[in-house]
Amino acid sequence: MSGVHAVARIRATADGRGGTSLPVLESDGPLALRRTRGSGAEARVMLVGAMSGPLGGDRFAVEAEVADGARLRVGSAAATLALPGQSKDEARYEVRLTVEDGGELHWTPEPLISATGSDLYVTTRADLAPSARLVLREEQILGRVKEEPGRLTSRLTVRVGGRALLDQELACGPGGPGGWDGPAVLAGLRAVGQVLVVRPEFRDNPVATRVLGEHASLMPLAGPGALVTAVAADGLRLRRVLDEAMAALGIR
Repeated sequence: MSGVHAVARIRATADGRGGTSLPVLESDGPLALRRTRGSGAEARVMLVGAMSGPLGGDRFAVEAEVADGARLRVGSAAATLALPGQSKDEARYEVRLTVEDGGELHWTPEPLISATGSDLYVTTRADLAPSARLVLREEQILGRVKEEPGRLTSRLTVRVGGRALLDQELACGPGGPGGWDGPAVLAGLRAVGQVLVVRPEFRDNPVATRVLGEHASLMPLAGPGALVTAVAADGLRLRRVLDEAMAALGIR
């Protein structure tokens, strides 16, 4: 199998002084991790792409673990651009998140852009303890300016205390399921995103369902979660909607 294989790892633990330490911060190949200035008890890590990709045949993975009492925020320095490569194999990008009781993780990377001719399968799996807290934001742009998208499949699976909270998959672009661009899915729009918030207090006090703009909504999940989903004509409009949704939920 051709392509680049790389796995980057983060582990955050409470440092015993009211802050968060990073005993594991392992970069690999094109996946470079950099610690940046945190705030209060929170540690911050930036994912910096050291080369183009993922390309056809590449296998990338990022693993983040947050221990009891630790707080971690992970972002990225720039958008991820899925490109065609010499190999015709699909590229894969896996995100594996684990948060223990009393831990908190904000996973808010820059958008993923699916360029013409690319074929990428993205999987994000989050395993949370019952009192863990999570903010997860995804933004996906189908094609660059005046460009048709590549094929993009994205699956998100979230479990809390071993029980499924959310399991969804979206496939778009050439070769995708019929109707992906129709009125019931994207309706010709080219930017799709979501914000998932998991908080223990949502079990007893779920958020109220509401519409957020023309193509966005907020809904409670059957458990300690709330989900914002949105589609927009472009990445800028999508970002504005998701920013407003996070502000409405009190997330900075």
